[in-house]
Amino acid sequence: MDLKSKATFATILFTVIVIVAASAFAEEFADAIYHNGNIITIDDAQPMAEAVAVKDGKILAVGTEEDVLKSKGETTRLFDLQGRTMLPGFVDAHGHVMGGGLQALSANLLAPPDGEVTDIGSLQKTLRGWIAANEETVEKVGLIVGFGYDNAQLAEKRHPLREDLDAVSEELPIVLVHQSGHLIAVNSKSLEIGEISAVTPNPTGGVIQRRDDGKEPNGVLEETAAFPLLIKLLGRVGTEGATAFLRAGTELWARFGYTTAQDGRSMPGAVETMKAFAEAGGFKIDVVSYPDVLVARDLIKREVSATYKNRFRVAGAKLTIDGSPQGFTAWRDRPYYKPVGNYPPGYSGYPAATAGQVGDTIDWAFANNIQILTHSNGEAASDQLIAYIDAATKKYGPGDRRPVLIHGQFLREDQVDSLKTLEIVPSLFPMHTFYWGDWHREHTVGPLLADNISPTGWVLRRGMKFTSHHDAPVAFPNSMRVLDATVTRRSRSGDIIGPEQRVDVMTALKAMTIWPAWQHFEEDAKGSIEVGKLADFVILDKDPTTVDPETLDQIKVTETIKEGVTVFSLAEIKKAGVHLRPGDRSELAFSRALFFMAGNTSQRHEDHVHNDLHLCGAISQIAAAIGRGEGI
Repeated sequence: MDLKSKATFATILFTVIVIVAASAFAEEFADAIYHNGNIITIDDAQPMAEAVAVKDGKILAVGTEEDVLKSKGETTRLFDLQGRTMLPGFVDAHGHVMGGGLQALSANLLAPPDGEVTDIGSLQKTLRGWIAANEETVEKVGLIVGFGYDNAQLAEKRHPLREDLDAVSEELPIVLVHQSGHLIAVNSKSLEIGEISAVTPNPTGGVIQRRDDGKEPNGVLEETAAFPLLIKLLGRVGTEGATAFLRAGTELWARFGYTTAQDGRSMPGAVETMKAFAEAGGFKIDVVSYPDVLVARDLIKREVSATYKNRFRVAGAKLTIDGSPQGFTAWRDRPYYKPVGNYPPGYSGYPAATAGQVGDTIDWAFANNIQILTHSNGEAASDQLIAYIDAATKKYGPGDRRPVLIHGQFLREDQVDSLKTLEIVPSLFPMHTFYWGDWHREHTVGPLLADNISPTGWVLRRGMKFTSHHDAPVAFPNSMRVLDATVTRRSRSGDIIGPEQRVDVMTALKAMTIWPAWQHFEEDAKGSIEVGKLADFVILDKDPTTVDPETLDQIKVTETIKEGVTVFSLAEIKKAGVHLRPGDRSELAFSRALFFMAGNTSQRHEDHVHNDLHLCGAISQIAAAIGRGEGI
């Protein structure tokens, strides 16, 4: 090749290189750049940043504003944080998103600060107000539903009884779901419909509370005693999906900065409903489901996946060993301290599953390499969980399975050591210190052991990761309440429940972001603001690392962003005049759902209930049952 040819070839080659380089550079122009705020990355290698660039729903650049702005193109949107604080989107370590939709749309029976019910009288007043707002629908459907009452917060320190609810209505059935999700209170009409009488025996794993004569039901049903009646009241609906409840639940989660929601203990019908909702493009945030392993093994094995399809996936299995600590149905290794109610001497709660079921389930999960989440509150329940995981680990050998203990309210310190040895992930519930800390101190475990409920301090001092959850609808999915409780452990009365169990703000934030992402095997895509991860963000009006820790619960989520798209904006909500507490404007959405249900008489069916179910996980089934006839 002569010099002229070489020069021509070189010119062409240089031109091609420039064009390719220019094209590659153009591809790196960001869709959006977030700047002018406090950006907490939850990345230990780069804890803070001045700006973040996003392209195609993923993080393109993180760093100084000067460096990140180099990715600005002609069409790049500049998002001015205006001094606010941006973090990775919160990842739900444990909740029931479909049940949260039911909570959002029913009569709000929560105590302050989330509601206005403080005694039986205000509960009755709230129900009457809800009935009046839903008058046409209530008459047509013949059903009154309330959610979130808590006997621990009522002035009378007891559950509403059948006669209390009969005073609201003797003609229509009333069903109130306890805030724990483990009990219901019903009126006489509901008992009549459920054929529950003095001669009805307690079911396995449940209790029909009785009047002083020890025979006649008083209207309060625990665990498996509650669920069949709920299905009888709510289950005969049309075949349409539970879109009203799924939509309300995921919107509620997004309002508090969650970009990933969990439906822990989904029923088979609810899984199918969620799949259909996902295929229709209904989910704006990711939803990860853990179906009930006692009724859905085949479904779990068939559907389990490490990847999302239309923002939904089945991630593993859920097992439930016992019940509610504040409701005295958690299974303890010793008697309850001073239980409120008609309990026999030495009462220590009871299991919700047999030892055979627990052992067989954990063995199955290990044999099939399926992640298992286990609800265990009482010491005896946790002893059983630890023993069977130990046996399965010895049988199948070590592996990255990440079995999860859900709640662990009454863990002993020796049990925490076992969790570390067996690599069991503790997903704890520090919010209990606010909502029920005083109750635990005075009634469930007493003043000494109450300090160690949800023992995040013990876990942290052992170098373990933990996650902090809300368990909504057991509690409102308020992320800032989760953060506040994990850091301060202040109860409703203002006392600190276990000062030695408190953790710092950054640790608490990790327990809501990167550690639950790791719990879900999603740490490579979520939980921190790093290049290549999903552009899932939450924007707060204040920096939680700089404010007085006693004011953490006052911080507001102003925006939630899922893969670069805003899915919640506080400014837009305020502009629309929408309130954020459960039950607000419920007469609109719930009334329409129930109204359609009543009118949809074609293709009705009734779900079959496994007798080992109990209410906490079954709320998704209830919501699915109602929602299958919704027509909003």
